[in-house]
Parts: sequence; structure tokens; C-alpha cells
Amino acid sequence: MEKLVNQFELGLFFWQMLIFIGLILLLRKFAWKPILDSVNNREEGIRNALSSAEKAREEMVALQAKNEETLQQARMERDAMLKEAREIKEKMIADAKADAATEGAKMIEQAKAAINAEKNAAMAEMKAQVSSLSLEIAEKLLKEELSNKESQIKLVDKMLADAKLN
Repeated sequence: MEKLVNQFELGLFFWQMLIFIGLILLLRKFAWKPILDSVNNREEGIRNALSSAEKAREEMVALQAKNEETLQQARMERDAMLKEAREIKEKMIADAKADAATEGAKMIEQAKAAINAEKNAAMAEMKAQVSSLSLEIAEKLLKEELSNKESQIKLVDKMLADAKLN
């Protein structure tokens, strides 16, 4: 190092400085500026990518919220449809029960009417048979009563006596 200090020449130093400054100017113009531009472009690209990623994340959150809201609405609509279906089912069952009760009452009334008609027909037939039997019995009794003359006279006298009393 001492050798370098002893051999110092001002002219050589001047030309070395001039070349060094020229080299720095050339590097600045042709190397540093494009390198810095590409670094700045890269930095801007990274910022844009981060900004896009943040926007995408926000859109994703908004989309998730919208999906959740849509899902909630779908659940509410499903519940409303199920409730309506249950109400319709219950109404149909109630209507069917009411129709069945009406039909049952109608059939019971028809059966009662049929029973009364049958009963009246049986009573009429029974009265006819009883009157027919009564006539036959009366006829037989009268034939037997009136078969001899003495009984006939007694019967006529008895009727006359009854007619006078009334």
C-alpha cells in the first residue's frame, strides 16, 4: 500500500476519474435507468396484483354474503312452501272428514227411511193378516154358534137386549 501512495501520479488519477465518471454516466443512462424502470414496473405490477387480490377478496366476501343471503331466502321459501303444503294437507283431510261425515249422515238417514218403510210395510202386512185371521175366526165362531136353532134365538135375544140398553 505504501508503494501505491509513493507512485501516485496526478495525470493518471485524473484520467481514471474521468473514465470512472464517464462509466457512471454511461451506466446511469444505459443501465441504471432501465434497471430502475424495470424495478419500478415490477413494483407497480406487484402493487396492482395486491390491489387486484384485495378486490378479489372483497368481491369474494361480498359474493359469500350474497350466497348466504340467497341461501337464507331459499330456506325461508322452502319453509313457507312446507307450511303451505301442511296447511293444504290439513284442509284436504278436514274436507275429506267433513264429506265423509256428511255422506255417513246421509246414508244413516237413507237407512232410517228404508227401515221405517220396511217397518210400515211389515205392520200393514201384519194388520192384514190379523184382520184376515180375525175374520176367519169370527166366521168359524159364527158358523158354529148359528149351526143350531136354539143358539140363534139366544143370540138374537141377546143382541136385542143389548140394543135396548144403549
